[in-house]
Amino acid sequence: MNRIAESELIINSRGAIYHLDLKPDEISSDIITVGDPDRVGEVSKYFDRIEVERSHREFVTHTGYIGAKRISVVSTGIGTDNIDIVFNELDALFNIDFNTRTVKGE
Repeated sequence: MNRIAESELIINSRGAIYHLDLKPDEISSDIITVGDPDRVGEVSKYFDRIEVERSHREFVTHTGYIGAKRISVVSTGIGTDNIDIVFNELDALFNIDFNTRTVKGE
């Protein structure tokens, strides 16, 4: 097992990935991405309920439900650099064990 270095996977003091400030259980596998952080609320206002609201820098996430369907809305901010950060951190949320800092299934 190859352990991922702290400099390569930044986890904050609450155990969340740095830029998105999310823990793996705070994100749905069904995700809508929007650019502008203000659009997150414009989408999530149609949720029946919101269970997670996180904001760090230009990254805003709401996770909630429409009926029984759990869904997340995440802002990417502007530019390809920000989009890269969002998708890399989403990948880590699903595929990295934060406790061992290893790829799941390795």
